[in-house]
Amino acid sequence: MSPNEQLAEQIAELDSRIKSLNPSLPTLLKEIHTRIRADPALCSTLSEEQIAIIVSGLKRQTNTEIATAVSSKGKGKALKSISVMDL
Repeated sequence: MSPNEQLAEQIAELDSRIKSLNPSLPTLLKEIHTRIRADPALCSTLSEEQIAIIVSGLKRQTNTEIATAVSSKGKGKALKSISVMDL
């Protein structure tokens, strides 16, 4: 089985573990991380759906939410109006 096929199989397993709230989720995330770290070229073969599954697994594991909107707190000084005295 090729590395791409093995990674795709692990991602499919990750998807099913996310849906079933399987307690072995951290182990599988670590295996996926190790595989991608060993061969970074695998990242270029991932589909957006596969990337979304990995991100959702990481979000579930870390109990975090990724910001979807940027709040505007007002504008800072424009670069043209910054002088040496501001530094």
